[in-house]
Amino acid sequence: MTDKKPKLVVSTGAGISAESGISTFRDAGGLWEQYPVMDVASADGFARNPALVHRFYNERRAALGKVRPNRAHELLHELEEHFDMYVITQNVDDLHERAGSSQVMHLHGELMKVRAVDDPDLIYPLSDYSDTTSPESSIDGHRIRPHIVFFQEAVPMFELATRIAAEADIFVIIGTSLAVYPAAALLNYVRQGAPVYYIDPNPSKVPDGVTVIQATASDGLKKLCDILLK
Repeated sequence: MTDKKPKLVVSTGAGISAESGISTFRDAGGLWEQYPVMDVASADGFARNPALVHRFYNERRAALGKVRPNRAHELLHELEEHFDMYVITQNVDDLHERAGSSQVMHLHGELMKVRAVDDPDLIYPLSDYSDTTSPESSIDGHRIRPHIVFFQEAVPMFELATRIAAEADIFVIIGTSLAVYPAAALLNYVRQGAPVYYIDPNPSKVPDGVTVIQATASDGLKKLCDILLK
C-alpha cells in the first residue's frame, strides 16, 4: 500500500498564460483596451451584438492555436508525480490540458467548446483552433454561443471549486491579481493551517500567513518546486 499523496490545489490566472504569448485582458495593452469589455464579454453585449461576440472569441481561438504551454504549465503537470493535483483556472485556454494536467476546472469557460443558447447543459467540443462560429451556427438543431461565462452571468462551477479548495493540503495562487471575483474568494475556503503560496511578479496585498514568491509563473514555480520537494 502506498502513502496517500498530499492534495495540492492550484488557482491560476492570466499571468500563467501570458508567458505563452496570450494577450491578457486587464494589463496595459491588454484586450480591454482594444475591445470594450461589456461589448464582447457580457450577457448584454451578446444580446445586443452576437456577431461581434462570436468574432471576438473566434479570434481568441485562432490565437490560441499559435501558442504552446510554457514551463509553468509543464511544471504543474510534473508535480502530479508527487501530489494529488487539481488546477482551478480562470483562463479559457487549454494550455494546462496540453501540458498534461489531468484535473483542470475552468471557472470561466473554455475557448475550445461551445454550448447551446437555449440549454447551458448542452456543451459541444470544437475540433480545431481554426473553427469559427456565428449567430447562425447550430449543432443538433440548437443555436450555439461561446462556452464562456460572461459578465452578468453566474459562475456555475464556483461551488465545486470551493469544496476542492477546502480539501487542499497546500494551496497555490499563480498569476492573478486577487481582484477577480468570485475566483479571488477561493482563498477564503482554504482550511486554517494549510500552507498558501502566491506567485506573481507584481503581487497584490495578501492576507497574513500567505507566502509570496515575487516572480513570473515559470520562475516562481521552479522556486516552489524546490520548497515543496525538499
